[in-house]
Amino acid sequence: MRWWSVGVALMVAASAGPTRAAPTPRTDSLGESAGPGRPPPRGVTGRETRAPNVVLVASDSFDGRVTFHPGNQTVALPFINFMKKHGTLFLNAYTNSPICCPSRAAMWSGLFTHLTESWNNFKGLDQNYTTWMDILQKSGYYTQKFGKLDYTSGHHSISNRVEAWTRDVDFLLRQEGRPVVNLIPDKIKTRIMEEDWQNTDKAINWLRKEAINFTQPFVLYLGLNLPHPYPSPYTGENFGSSTFQTSPYWLEKVFYKAIKIPKWSPLSEMHPVDYYSSYTKNCTGEFTKKEIRDIRAFYYAMCAETDAMLGEIILTLYQLNLLQKTIVIFTSDHGELAMDHRQFYKMSMYEASSHVPLLMMGPGIKANFHVPDMVSLVDIYPTLLDLSSDPDELANVAPRFPEITQSLDQKLRSIINYPLVSASVHQYNKKQFINWKDSLGQNYTKVIANLRWHQDWQKEPIKYEGAINQWLKTNTNL
Repeated sequence: MRWWSVGVALMVAASAGPTRAAPTPRTDSLGESAGPGRPPPRGVTGRETRAPNVVLVASDSFDGRVTFHPGNQTVALPFINFMKKHGTLFLNAYTNSPICCPSRAAMWSGLFTHLTESWNNFKGLDQNYTTWMDILQKSGYYTQKFGKLDYTSGHHSISNRVEAWTRDVDFLLRQEGRPVVNLIPDKIKTRIMEEDWQNTDKAINWLRKEAINFTQPFVLYLGLNLPHPYPSPYTGENFGSSTFQTSPYWLEKVFYKAIKIPKWSPLSEMHPVDYYSSYTKNCTGEFTKKEIRDIRAFYYAMCAETDAMLGEIILTLYQLNLLQKTIVIFTSDHGELAMDHRQFYKMSMYEASSHVPLLMMGPGIKANFHVPDMVSLVDIYPTLLDLSSDPDELANVAPRFPEITQSLDQKLRSIINYPLVSASVHQYNKKQFINWKDSLGQNYTKVIANLRWHQDWQKEPIKYEGAINQWLKTNTNL
């Protein structure tokens, strides 16, 4: 395997997986076709012939715009900046699905979401699917994984699963708790996300004790939870909320004056999909500018802590004299809205949610090089998202250009029959719900009445159970 095809394999990944038909040939995210005998991709010089090591650090919910100007002015990210100086930055990298498992399934398989059929956080790749790491292992690489993977399935509750299947039922889901911030009082505490730091330590120890002795190249994957908001408390006033949490140490890395307060459309003018998202995320209430700025500041502070973990890996490679022999990649599964469009979390194709970081440095990769091409975690992302005249993405221009809209729709249908895919998702949701319902037998009414929406459900149980039954009767044609 040529050294440069390692980087290609990471982005194009396992096209020869045993449980799916191989996808048609396509270009990799660096701008050239994958495969032996091809010239090195853009951003790669082609001088090195020895196969390098590969280290992939994948965070969760990292807004890619923070890695370059002007977003980079909001928080100090010294090790991301180090990668920019010594490597290649992709300015327009996007997730293939702004949800954890579908995005990771795409990244690990090299297949788009309509091929992996990973529609939500409970359905990813098959357990025995051949990933890009499996292929590299068969090619002679030592491989190791630490931290968050989530490309087969996530770790959410039964209530979350039922909600994912019943999105089309004609009632609003119960709201999440209002997003909150939590400042750890210890002014010098740096290890806030302890689980991530423990996994970073494991990766460092593996490099020091094992990888340093290898005679063959290795691949190391480190998956981080940060800067994903922390899980909600199980009880108390903030039940169901998501917490943006940090310490004064990391908050000092944030430049408050540079934090932009996003523009919000009036609730009455919001698109129904946006209103639905804002409602279920409990963001339709009043928020002061200070509350919004604090949420965003805490998020950026969590990004700074993520950067520090990336830095520990880079420093260890340097200390072991491995950095010049290793391709280092930093990316994320999706972004974080952090109160853009009156929302937090992801689950949206708006920039904050879909734009991801993608930086590479190592042997043969151009230093201080910026690639403007639109790419994704598996391939070049074909959708044109140039919103320079509307940077806040508040104007829907489709009705003004019906001919262009129709032309783009025809092009999209030539790639994928999206009404058919949509129908298959609806059928999948109903089938999974029915299987779950049948498994409960006589306990179904009691169980469904006590899921997350139980407070509203128990006010009008006949109405809501009727809505479920009506939804199940609705025909979904493939």
